[in-house]
Amino acid sequence: MYRSLPDTTPRRASGGHVFSPLAATVNGLKTAVLLGALAGLLLLVGSQLGPGGALLGLVLGIGVIAGSWWFSDRIALAAARAVPADPRLYPEYHRIVGDLCARAGLPTPRLYVTPDRQPNAFATGRDPEHAAVAVTVGLLELVDRDELEGVLAHELAHIGNRDILISSVAAAIATGISYLAHLLLWLPLFGHDDDSPNPVGLLVAALLAPFAAGILQLAVSRSREFEADATGARLAGSGLPLARALAKLDRASRALPMDVDPPQASKYIVNPLAGRRVAFASLFATHPPVEARIERLTRGTWR
Repeated sequence: MYRSLPDTTPRRASGGHVFSPLAATVNGLKTAVLLGALAGLLLLVGSQLGPGGALLGLVLGIGVIAGSWWFSDRIALAAARAVPADPRLYPEYHRIVGDLCARAGLPTPRLYVTPDRQPNAFATGRDPEHAAVAVTVGLLELVDRDELEGVLAHELAHIGNRDILISSVAAAIATGISYLAHLLLWLPLFGHDDDSPNPVGLLVAALLAPFAAGILQLAVSRSREFEADATGARLAGSGLPLARALAKLDRASRALPMDVDPPQASKYIVNPLAGRRVAFASLFATHPPVEARIERLTRGTWR
């Protein structure tokens, strides 16, 4: 487990000036546009099949909106094999989050732990009242108390800035498209029934993967990580613990592989696929360089 060091981080007063109202507004608009565009696309495709197809497209569109809104966090947590963090086993984890939420005026999110050895973390949910934070066991073993606070402040910044819904929805949609592409690889189309991927499926997958990645790239801006770093540093009272944590996590992510679907990688604090060769992984990259993030935090530009 991480080392428990004296908490010397300067404290910030709670209040509404920590989070970015502009980021929250922009993310809300992005989510509405993304879900509306996908529903419209399904309706348009269905309308080409006649009146019955239009109705089917409308039903599917409503289903996409409802499912993405209500279940995107469950998809993210299930994909990470996250389990609730028992307060008896992880008391410091709960104490730090409780303290940060009290300072920030946020509801306390549900806390989870994943079994991954790679140190990493993410936040998910549709709003601050229905949010969750997950950390890997590798993170709890690697970082000290102040660094853990910096990481958790970053994740709470995503919640307070309303990043979590747009990123969770976009990742869920991109994951669904990627699964469809993978399924098509192995369907016995046009008499192709051997154990190798069918050529039609390969072609469709080659088209669907960039489409899924494009949805994610349009929805999840790289600038959101800079904003979450800055917000988290203000919440914690210093950017240095988060900078130290990012340096550790970046090195470890290159040495310890994590089994993550590329569309889900965007939700983590550092790219979990940095040390793996994964098909189409570069298309789904949404993280700015860690070096640039560390420089901003150490130079104090987060103030």
